[in-house]
Amino acid sequence: MRFHWGWIEPVMPVPYVPTLGPARWGDPLHELLEAVVDVAGTGRFLPHDKDRRWGDTKTERILVDAIEHGQEQTLVPTLLERGRGVVKVHVYGAAPDSLTAGADLARKLAAVHGAARARIVWFLDADQPDAYAQGTRVQLKDFTAGTGDAPGVPVQEYKELPEGAGFGAFAAAMAEDGFAFLHGQMQAGTVGPVLTVLHDGMVAGAIGPMETMPDARGYARLLPQYFGVLPQCRGRGYGRALWRAAMHWGHQRGAAYQLLQTEVGGASDRLCRAEGLSSLGFVNQADV
Repeated sequence: MRFHWGWIEPVMPVPYVPTLGPARWGDPLHELLEAVVDVAGTGRFLPHDKDRRWGDTKTERILVDAIEHGQEQTLVPTLLERGRGVVKVHVYGAAPDSLTAGADLARKLAAVHGAARARIVWFLDADQPDAYAQGTRVQLKDFTAGTGDAPGVPVQEYKELPEGAGFGAFAAAMAEDGFAFLHGQMQAGTVGPVLTVLHDGMVAGAIGPMETMPDARGYARLLPQYFGVLPQCRGRGYGRALWRAAMHWGHQRGAAYQLLQTEVGGASDRLCRAEGLSSLGFVNQADV
């Protein structure tokens, strides 16, 4: 499968590649799109795929034979084989019926592959109002301008915590934010450092794992992290301190940038906006 970049580029308001996620403008998006098609169904990771740190096999693949590629719109379906399965159709198109076409294809493919959920993914550029968004904002932290402000409260790595600081209890309380999974990975020794902040001697917030990976052009990028503060400890500046400490960590280790997806209007979204990150646009999702 080969794509006509002149057809896709005008209807790609956000630099986003199915199964890989967001990229930067200026990245080789055409080559990345064709690369994920080339490895579809093999279970292999591309060298720059951020999901490599979580397993040995790629669990989301493009359904190559079901791609619909035309001058006005391109529909790129994927199948996530983890759990009961999810079919997602990524809609690149400005035609009035593009989302309808994507939804029809998603439902059809979910039935064919026995997936429990069918979903459409579509994109809005950064100039669109937040009220139009139904998902996440893609945000870019550029480290060429420096690290930014220092944390306002002490932050320390998990391995430096005093005995009895209660990271396990924190992880259990924040399981819905992914920290129970992360704690398991930490105990197995398979991930990088995790930064923490304490309240009355107990873990109140954390961000991690802290890891970098070369992108498709060889630039080091700081990978996305799990990030959260206990509800009862919010409003004390802990989240901002963790975020700033993470940015210092990335800058000190040579990261050129970080890409994040934050829930529009959520606490992380507001924090990143306040910290001066650039918006690359919106990634919207809806079950159909």
